[in-house]
Amino acid sequence: MEWRDEGIILGVRRHGETSTIVELFTAGRGRHLGLVRGGRSRRMQVALQPGNTVDAVWRARLEEHLGYFAIEVREARAVALMESRSALYGFATLAALLRLLPERDPHPQLYERVGEVLARLETPHAGPAALVRFELALLADLGFGLDLRECAATGSLQDLVYVSPKSGRAISRQAGAAFSDRLLRLPPFLTLPDVEPSADDLAAGFALTGYFLQRHILEPRRIAMPAERERLIRLVAGG
Repeated sequence: MEWRDEGIILGVRRHGETSTIVELFTAGRGRHLGLVRGGRSRRMQVALQPGNTVDAVWRARLEEHLGYFAIEVREARAVALMESRSALYGFATLAALLRLLPERDPHPQLYERVGEVLARLETPHAGPAALVRFELALLADLGFGLDLRECAATGSLQDLVYVSPKSGRAISRQAGAAFSDRLLRLPPFLTLPDVEPSADDLAAGFALTGYFLQRHILEPRRIAMPAERERLIRLVAGG
């Protein structure tokens, strides 16, 4: 069997003396692992860096086998990621969350979201904002999407500033005023185009997605939130 696809390297681990097992998130095949012969050579170590976008060919005798990757770098960004703590924490968070997806399960729209995050990770506020949007997309792809289009109580499309922790639906300022202390804050950059998020907005965005990630995905699996995500939040709050 053989297929070709574009993918982003999420992780690499040693296999034997000369080879590596590479974990890709691909456009059409989802999260997929494969063996790279000679992956520990100097030339291949440069190419096989987390964060790089690559063209991959996968071959195996049977579909259920681990298989072998032949990989060529399409876009090298690993060095740039390592030069920024914000970008490094952001990518580590992205990779950890993608590992919540089943192996070999395609998520083409989510792949596009990942590309948007990677394109912005080096920009202080744009990178974290793209990561929050990715987390919303991840929740939706796993069947726990939030409805931020209109107020759950009135149907209004205006002044949506809260989210119900029970229903995951937006609430307007007026409808939620009496019980705002029990609602999650909805930062404007998640509903209004071209809004530049403040540090407080980003913190509210991470709190919003983090609540539903914990409730629906992490806690049922007894998985902790990625430590790098908390570090990124602290970094954003301080800057």
